[in-house]
Amino acid sequence: MKILVIDGQGGKLGRTLVENILTRFPEAELTAVGTNYAATASMMKGGAMRAATGENPVLVACRSADIIVGPLGIAVADSLLGEISPAMANAVASSSAHRVLIPMNLCGTYVAGVTGNAAAIITDAMDRIQNIVKEMRNS
Repeated sequence: MKILVIDGQGGKLGRTLVENILTRFPEAELTAVGTNYAATASMMKGGAMRAATGENPVLVACRSADIIVGPLGIAVADSLLGEISPAMANAVASSSAHRVLIPMNLCGTYVAGVTGNAAAIITDAMDRIQNIVKEMRNS
């Protein structure tokens, strides 16, 4: 099971996702890709052993991932204060992987219905990944 976590800016969300995924899915082959060094370093502090930084690692990792996890902005060109290039957003959006995108009302994108309860959103994301993993094992 290949899980790809993508994050940018300071990587706080990415680090939280990495920690939760490694705890809940220790058998997963987790790769973390930051849009900048700070995000990558943060995810590595969260336990990611395989990590890279920049546009090309996002493009390459999206090709082989089974599940892509990150903020909603990773699928929106020019989001995360411009850190997500159109090519990166396209790689995420066109990947055959399951996408678990964390809704956040940041960087000019408003997601209706998001109340800001980060802990509940992370729990919901981990539950969704669990369901995807079960479905893939049963296939």
